[in-house]
Amino acid sequence: MSTHDLLALLPVLILAGASVIAMLLVAIRRNHRLMHAFTVAAFLLALLSLFRQPVTMPYFVAPLFVVDKFAEFNTGLILAAGLSVLLLSFNYFEQREERKEEYYMLLLLATVGGVVLLVSRHFVSLFLGLETMSISLYGLIAYLRARERSDEAGIKYLLLAALSSAFLLFGMALVYAESGTMDFVGIGQYLKSISSAPVTVVAGFGLMLIGVGFKLGIVPFHMWAPDIYEGAPLPVAAYIATVSKGSMLVLLMRFYRDVNGYEYTILWWVLAIIAMASMFAGNWLALMQRNVKRLLAYSSISHMGYILIAFLAGSEAGQEAVMFYLVAYVITSIGAFGVLALLSDELNDAEMLEDFSGLFWRQPWMAAIFTAMLLSLAGIPLTAGFIGKFYVVAAGVSAGLWLLLALLVVNSVIGLFYYIRLVAVMFAPQEGTFARKRLPFFGVFALSALMALLLWLGIYPSVLISMIRDMMLTIG
Repeated sequence: MSTHDLLALLPVLILAGASVIAMLLVAIRRNHRLMHAFTVAAFLLALLSLFRQPVTMPYFVAPLFVVDKFAEFNTGLILAAGLSVLLLSFNYFEQREERKEEYYMLLLLATVGGVVLLVSRHFVSLFLGLETMSISLYGLIAYLRARERSDEAGIKYLLLAALSSAFLLFGMALVYAESGTMDFVGIGQYLKSISSAPVTVVAGFGLMLIGVGFKLGIVPFHMWAPDIYEGAPLPVAAYIATVSKGSMLVLLMRFYRDVNGYEYTILWWVLAIIAMASMFAGNWLALMQRNVKRLLAYSSISHMGYILIAFLAGSEAGQEAVMFYLVAYVITSIGAFGVLALLSDELNDAEMLEDFSGLFWRQPWMAAIFTAMLLSLAGIPLTAGFIGKFYVVAAGVSAGLWLLLALLVVNSVIGLFYYIRLVAVMFAPQEGTFARKRLPFFGVFALSALMALLLWLGIYPSVLISMIRDMMLTIG
């Protein structure tokens, strides 16, 4: 491996090295504040290392990885999301009795897996990245062992993730058995060389779709999401909703492009049906929730359905829409879960609708931030969510996806109802006196920055759009 190869993979190496050092630090002396500061420094260093990437892109680290602007942009997004989760984590775990230090080690390892997925172009690196992230998530989800739902959520995720990995692995084995290659581009060339795909390859892609669908939490592989979100610590739920799903979505985009997936009509229809089912199931089930964590879980399922519409458009505009929507979704999801995390106390998470009754009169700034996040999820103008949804619709119109767009409009109205209902609860009049909770500075700072970014992208999105267009030209 050359020096250029090491530089290309520098973010992964920094995070992996930091996780080893974190393990040693825990063994030498337990100190929550030190571990938090060290992990924040590791993420910042990994972000800075993106400026030392190879000048010539795409850069191939054969045969497993490719580093291009697409990977670089999404690595920055995932690292920024992980850093935001970190800033929201300290106070949340500080007020709890469990040992906190291993949480940061697991978070570093999970992010290593996520970044490996972003630069993967081979089944081996795909599976290594996916398992590194999944195994870390088992521990993160069940981290607060004293809570009754935490172990249950961890075991559920362990069993279902293991099952989905088995489907994915078997699917990859079938594709490899027929094509003779595990390289994404090689598989695409094999498919071009044959007139019709053999049953083995079709079955392989079908099994792989099950594995990917589970990680994305799309219908009908979504059943784990509400229970896991409800049982996991709030910063971990934010991490799963953004870093885990985002990494898998980016990998799917690269794989689909390399194997020319848009040429296969049956695959298009399968994904279209999944998109329709995800939008309806996610929104209708969210309507029935009084638990905000479960509401956000079902909401995330519907948002994956919206993203799939842009994905199915297939054009450059469609892929740009996917990326813009992903950025907006990451910001709003971390912001929404972050508000819940800051309002939680040492015994219980702030998760029921009643916990937010009259929030505006107790914590006006938190109510304002949460309102902005919910309005963005609903796609209201002047927020990043509106611009993201606008680009999805524009991509759908250019591709003539009228049925999917009609369903998107219907589901957006349904979603608007439960988001506005939550906003109304926060602004409901509150009688009597009430105590204001003292909020941590870094947590409030992170949420304020996310809200500013949300509004900036909603008012002035051209900078991000320009960046996305430039990077989409260099996918290796």
